[in-house]
Amino acid sequence: MADYRKTLNLTDTPFPMRGDLARREPQWVADWQNSGLYERIREVSRGRPRFVLHDGPPYANGDIHIGHAVNKILKDIIVRARTLAGFDAPYVPGWDCHGLPIEHQIEKLHGKHLLADRVRALCRAFAGEQIERQKKDFIRLGVLGAWQQPYLTMDFKTEADEIRTLGRILDKGYLYQGLKPVNWCLDCGSALAEAEVEYEDKISAAIDVAFEVHPNPAAKLARACGLTHLRGPA
Repeated sequence: MADYRKTLNLTDTPFPMRGDLARREPQWVADWQNSGLYERIREVSRGRPRFVLHDGPPYANGDIHIGHAVNKILKDIIVRARTLAGFDAPYVPGWDCHGLPIEHQIEKLHGKHLLADRVRALCRAFAGEQIERQKKDFIRLGVLGAWQQPYLTMDFKTEADEIRTLGRILDKGYLYQGLKPVNWCLDCGSALAEAEVEYEDKISAAIDVAFEVHPNPAAKLARACGLTHLRGPA
């Protein structure tokens, strides 16, 4: 068989024949972070039209799962695509640091009936630990962003800005006071979100009870129905 290798004029490349992605890919991700790639992109994009993706933050409780990964990777794709399309597209990650799940973890670790200040301090420390764990995993996924300056709902500045914003909303007359039933946990002493309530299935008979309209509001009921008068008992 003829050897055609010497007859081929191929370009020379430093790329190895073997991909070896399991070893090389983590190094690429580390190079992105250590070389300040995100900051360089921000510098190059300065002055372009702005595109901001407001990221709904993950909850700071436990390691990330496949849902976190899908969420963050899809958003990273959008931000990168907008950047390549000529926009200044920063990405500031964040975390939700409040809520009963974290308080439950503190109860498991330290018991109940702690002083309120002690509970808050422990919750803040626990949330900080979870943030660092999740941040490490998100960076490992190759997501580019301002990982050293994330927004945290437990930052005192964030909490103060929320109060200031609520004050402006109140000044503009966008708030109203009303009544609404709220699920309440007697054990936790806290309001419950609808998603935290578990309902027990129960089959019961519906009962309809009819009451005759009193003569006093009969005329009002007739007008409400577009009638001059009720044509019989209602």
